[in-house]
This record gives sequence, C-alpha cells and structure tokens, in this order.
Amino acid sequence: MVEETNNELDQFNPLNVDDVVTGKVTKVEEKHALVDVGYKVDGILPISELSSLHIDKVSDVLNEGDEVTVKVTKLVDEELVLSKKEVDADSAWGGLEDKFKNQTTFTVEIADVVKGGLVVDLGVRGFIPASLVERVYVEDFSDYKGKSLDVKIVELDREKRKVILSHKAVIDEEAERIKMATLQDIQAGDVLEGTVQRLTDFGAFVDIGGVDGLVHISQLAHHHVDTPSEVISEGDKVKVKVLSVDPENERISLSIKDTQPGPWDKAKETIHAGDVLEGTVKRLVTFGAFVELIPGVEGLVHISEISHKHIGTPNEVLAEGDQVNVKVLDVNVDDRRISLSIKDLEEPVEEESPVMNTKDDSTTGFSLGDMIGDQLKKLKK
Repeated sequence: MVEETNNELDQFNPLNVDDVVTGKVTKVEEKHALVDVGYKVDGILPISELSSLHIDKVSDVLNEGDEVTVKVTKLVDEELVLSKKEVDADSAWGGLEDKFKNQTTFTVEIADVVKGGLVVDLGVRGFIPASLVERVYVEDFSDYKGKSLDVKIVELDREKRKVILSHKAVIDEEAERIKMATLQDIQAGDVLEGTVQRLTDFGAFVDIGGVDGLVHISQLAHHHVDTPSEVISEGDKVKVKVLSVDPENERISLSIKDTQPGPWDKAKETIHAGDVLEGTVKRLVTFGAFVELIPGVEGLVHISEISHKHIGTPNEVLAEGDQVNVKVLDVNVDDRRISLSIKDLEEPVEEESPVMNTKDDSTTGFSLGDMIGDQLKKLKK
C-alpha cells in the first residue's frame, strides 16, 4: 500500500517557487480560483494575483476549464499559491524596457478611469496622469474608458513596478513635426487660412497649421484699431497673408488687412463726383481740412471751399471731430485724392454795401429833399 502511494506521488510534477507552469482551472470562487498544475494538490490563484488591474470577482476573468499560465509564489507542505499577474509582468517588462529606451510610440486601451488619470493594462499597471493625457485641460475623463490612445513611456521603474505613460508627449511630437514642416514650406506672400488662438495688446496670434504667426495690431484692418478685440475674437477663422518667415527663431509675421479689399477699393465703388456725404473732420492744415468719408479714406476740403466768407485759417469755422456734410467735387482713386466742398452746400452770404450816414430829419430840421429842391431853384434863376 505504501509502495502504491509512493508511486502515485512520483507521478506528480516536482515544483519550486518561481517555477512557471500551465494548468487548468478546476473551480472558480468569488475571490480565488483553483488550478490543476499536475501537483498533488490544486494550486490557489487569489484574485489579487490575477491581474495588475482591479478585479471585482474572479469569474470576470476566468471560467472553469480555462487554461492558464501561472508562477509558483508559495509552496509549503500542502499549500500551493500561484500568480498569473507575475507571469504577465515578467513577460511584459522586456518589451516595455525596449519601448522606453527607444521612445517608441504604441497604442493602449484605457482600462479604467481613476482619480488623477487613466489606467491601462500592459501586463503591469500603466498609468497616464491627467496632466499627460492631452495638451489642453480635460475636466471629465469618463468618456476615455475603452478608448485607444497612442502613448510613450516617460518613466519606468521595474523594481517599483512603475510605468508612467504620456499621450500628450505623442501629440507634442506630432505638433512639433507639423510646425517644422510648416516653417519650411510657407513663404512670404502666401495667403493661408488660420484660427485665432489668442489676443494681446499688440495684436493676435493665429494658428496657420501647427505654428502660430503674429498679426500685429497695425495689420488687423485698414482703419485704425485701438484694441484687437474691436475687430477679431479668439476662435475666429481668418485669411492671412504671410509677410515674413524666420524659421530659425520660429517667427512668422502675418497680415489680415492685406487679404481684404482696401478702403480705396470700396471708395472707387461708392464715392462719385457730385455725391453729398457726411464725414468727420480728421485734420486741419493751413490749406484746408481733411474729412474722413469712410474708414481709411479722407478727402480734402480746400480752404477756398470751406465757406463763402473769406477765412484766414480753417479752424476759424471747423474743429477736429466735427461732423460735416460735403459735396464731392472730384475723385482720383489712383492717386488717392478726393476733392470736397462744404460751401457748395450752403447759401451764399451777401456782403453789406456801404451807405451814406444821414441824420434823421427830425434832428436836422431839413431833409435831403429840401437840399435838392434848393439847388434846383438856383439853377432856374
């Protein structure tokens, strides 16, 4: 009898701690599974040793009859403890170290969303901190579970089983590639479409394909602009003309106004000789007044066309900022000159003629008629 028992024991596989073996699941409980690995007793596979990720119950991962490869973590008398997690980790580390060394980009599936970031299963637990998910702030990561992301390993510590991943690093790398390509491809004179990224006191930064160019405030519009927000907003889609490119310093100067019809183009269509328009006195000079008819277009009212009265200087009757009605005398778009008149819209003023200063009859005692009568009497004598 003893001899038969010894023969049966000889048929069992000899095992040692750290051995990796393949067995079949014989029973599944909520917090552990039993696995037949050819030893005299079935091994216990605790739920904590199933995966690097959190698992609620064993049946979420294993079923009776499944074949599973495990590592022996404890072997004492009749107790055999196994780990699937250790096998997966050992298998994964070599590949992870290569990816980290070569800064390889690879794709992962988000297994869970936790406080502070995202978790992935790499054979070991991989973590993407919230700050390394996107280039912009993300308030809610709930939609990321089950989503695939391209990542790089930014920190790896095998001893601590620590793997930190970054999706942002992949995006940054691609953005840099696109930026350098854009800097090399665009040339002064190119007209492109871009998106306004941010406004400053001195202009607007516009994304023209992975790189931002500056539209100086003087290049926003043909008319004077005090602040960029008067004519443009963040997020606006705009056409821009490339004024200059400095690839070495990654600087691009752009213009919006150069892509738009100029004010004189508009003047050619809307202002004609004989028109009566309202304008604003912008400047006074010794020889007349410049009146703005439309933004960016001024016409000259010569001093002789300001008033029917004789004036020595324009500021005798006009002041900067006055709203005045003017008549268009002549338009020369090519030379950007418009002649205007104010006096042509006013009634002429008659000058007073000098008159003889005569005293009232009641004060002199005789009239002009009396004097003429006396002279006629003398002629008759």
